[in-house]
Amino acid sequence: MSKDKLRRKPYEKRLFRLQAELVKLQEWVRAEGHRLVVIFEGRDAAGKGSTIKRVTEYLNPRVARIVALPAPTERERTQWYFQRYVEHLPAAGEIALFDRSWYNRAGVERVMGFCTQEEYTRFLHQCPIFERLLVEDGILLRKYWFSVSDTEQERRFRDRLEDPMRRWKLSAMDLESITRWEEYSRAKDEMMVHTHIPEAPWYEVEGEDKRRARINMISHLLSTIPYHEVRRTPLEIPPRPAPTGYRRPPRVEIPVPDVTGDLH
Repeated sequence: MSKDKLRRKPYEKRLFRLQAELVKLQEWVRAEGHRLVVIFEGRDAAGKGSTIKRVTEYLNPRVARIVALPAPTERERTQWYFQRYVEHLPAAGEIALFDRSWYNRAGVERVMGFCTQEEYTRFLHQCPIFERLLVEDGILLRKYWFSVSDTEQERRFRDRLEDPMRRWKLSAMDLESITRWEEYSRAKDEMMVHTHIPEAPWYEVEGEDKRRARINMISHLLSTIPYHEVRRTPLEIPPRPAPTGYRRPPRVEIPVPDVTGDLH
């Protein structure tokens, strides 16, 4: 049975509290030198990007980075598959949020024929080993799969198609996912069999209601990490010193025109 859509006011109130906790988590990661990797995977238009936006809204971009890689270059195609992702892993005190990740090989590359059967089979073998090595080295790894129904996905595609501000979010590759729905389902099922491991399990986020999905995902992430509030060094704004006679020279910069005169 589907739930009613989460109303805006309670959603915003809960989201703000969770975002405050994310700031505490960030400061804990930074102060303690931890490394956190969060993977966002799932169907096109399932709500990954909007959730990442809410996660990072109040975070320091020098600490929490979004990793959204384009298609590999010709040189990258000749490298070990995981190589280009390794360089984006966090150092001590950093958080990396992967808006899609090395799981491209198990999803779009598999379904669209962008990799060979041998490359795909090798990925399924190496991926659990790779992730165990990350966890063994101390990286906090969390993997979230965002699910959405075919009807809701199509509705969101149509909304994007008709909205000039969001039209960029829709590509021909996205539309292929409509005609290849079952192929993507099979690919996801096979991927889960091989990569849902005790050291790095998959967590599924029901994405039919984007507001619920954001609240549920952030709440779960916070619940899986033993962070605590970090005591900060007290800061005080110093008194402004008295003028010493400095005179500003004539300005050489060009002022930006004020176009707000008709705004009230």
